[in-house]
Amino acid sequence: MSAPDEPCDDVTEPSEPEATEVHLSYAGLSAMVATEGTARLSLAGNLRRDPVRFEATIKDPLRFREAMATLYAIVASDFRYVPKDRTAYLAYQRMRRESSTLTAWQAQREYFSWLLRNDPTAFVVLDPVITVHPDQVLFEVFSKDEGAYAKLGIDRDAFDIDGSPTFGTTNIDFSQALFQGLQQMRSYRETRLSIGQEGVKFATSAAGEVLEKQIRVPDSWLRGFLQVQSSAGLPSERFALAPIDLYNALRYLRMHADRKGQRRGMRIELVPGEPPRLVLEPWSEVIPATGAPYKGKGARVVRLWGRRRLSLLQRFLPFTEEVEVHVLGSGLPSFWVLRGPGMSLTLGLTGFTAANWSQALNFDLLLPRKAETTTKPLDAVLAQLRERWSAGPGELAKATGLAWPALIEALQLGCQQGRIMYDIAYDVYRLRPLTDAPIDPARLEFRDRRERTAFDLLARRDAVKIVAENRIPKVGLELTGQVNVTEDKREYRPQMLLSDEGQATKAECTCALFRKQGLKAGPCVHLIALRLAFAAQEARRLQGLDPRRTITVETRSFSRRGETGEEVYQLSLERRRLKIRWGMDDQFARLQTFAFDSNEAASAAYLTRVAELESRGFLDATAG
Repeated sequence: MSAPDEPCDDVTEPSEPEATEVHLSYAGLSAMVATEGTARLSLAGNLRRDPVRFEATIKDPLRFREAMATLYAIVASDFRYVPKDRTAYLAYQRMRRESSTLTAWQAQREYFSWLLRNDPTAFVVLDPVITVHPDQVLFEVFSKDEGAYAKLGIDRDAFDIDGSPTFGTTNIDFSQALFQGLQQMRSYRETRLSIGQEGVKFATSAAGEVLEKQIRVPDSWLRGFLQVQSSAGLPSERFALAPIDLYNALRYLRMHADRKGQRRGMRIELVPGEPPRLVLEPWSEVIPATGAPYKGKGARVVRLWGRRRLSLLQRFLPFTEEVEVHVLGSGLPSFWVLRGPGMSLTLGLTGFTAANWSQALNFDLLLPRKAETTTKPLDAVLAQLRERWSAGPGELAKATGLAWPALIEALQLGCQQGRIMYDIAYDVYRLRPLTDAPIDPARLEFRDRRERTAFDLLARRDAVKIVAENRIPKVGLELTGQVNVTEDKREYRPQMLLSDEGQATKAECTCALFRKQGLKAGPCVHLIALRLAFAAQEARRLQGLDPRRTITVETRSFSRRGETGEEVYQLSLERRRLKIRWGMDDQFARLQTFAFDSNEAASAAYLTRVAELESRGFLDATAG
């Protein structure tokens, strides 16, 4: 990676976030047309993509209706805080009055034209992506707030198919009017599904008229869609829940409001041979699972965020027979697979918001960073998927003759470029180009110029150092770094405080950007480099690759749940001192401090205490 072209403390930034132009064209509207005896759901495909056709009768309209309503709730969800601003609303009301005499077709065309003129950022998400494969029809969406990804897969057996489908991928026009039409589905009325490029024609529309959508999709949204979906292929822990377990958790959250300033996570305690336990914070409400016991190799505690987004599953939950959860780690994306007769719904939660940039950077290190458009292994994988449409990793390894590391790298590259997708519900990779035009991977490799520069500094030898780690009880970890930039001929001192959730609650730096703007314009290059250096150090430690022979500074937490509550221990090693705190339910009532003659002796005592707690059945809750 080349050196940065400009000084690291440059305060200039692009006036607008980078975006990708996406053009969608529809010859008709997606609509639900119902009569007394039959109903027809016509989904209009994108004219700019290869034709896709599917004609069938839906065997269970009610399940289909609730599944599509869940998808609409997810794609329209936005959990970000937005202050009230009536300017855009008043302009929208004026537009509605002016178009009140137009037909539905003309009004929708006028609406998108108005958006393009007055508020081009109001509609910045892609229409749902639909894929017709020999075994399934799949719908994929990503929420407005970049916090939730969803994939609905409907089996071929759920339809009575007419003729021969045309397989492929396209976008479908999914509007508020279509959502209202879907609510008209009834079990006593035969419902037909039609997917094609013609859509529903209106007699009042002129021949050859096309509904055009010109969308400026933010690169951050597109990058988030690809990253979260491709992260499904990373190694994860898997466990099962009964639908009633998820219902109980959602019911408790619905009946109890969050407490300001207190934890809002969901702790998952996994012990081999025992059912998982869901713990809702800050109430410490324990919901024991009634599903199958956890089959992992070791006990662990995982804390997840974004739990309120699970409420988006409420309409699909009554038709669910089993729930399977895949977790990558504390604060990282999690995937909730709900299976019912003839269909499955996968909800992927990012685990962090746009404000939690420090945790997002930690996640970025898990995925490969390659800007190549294609490689020979990827070409071989794509060639196989064009013939089969979907295949498992083992099948692709056998068909392509690739070694396992090369195959996994090619699959990750294909997912990150939006050319293929990983269906975690069935452990198969599918051919699914996200857009009609190839996506430029170089634009999505980094979030912005600062992140690119930070990775460049991290790649230089001894340019980024962690000079101090200070664990503050019940507060978090204070990091102090040293960043040497040869272009600036200066040394910067970034400092941040990481909470137990991995979020940067406090940050400061000696650079000009931070002195002028603080964190209002986002973290500076040096704070990003410090966070990346710490994440890389923690990854090496967990993998046993840390070159340090003696641990000098480290803090770990352990918990064990009993009939009287949760017993918690915290071990803090600070060079020659070892501090042990313990108590019930995170309330440390007792403290012991030991002083040693050398770092080696303190480290040995620390590791002995760790082994003793693990032998007594305590779970390592450091990250959770």
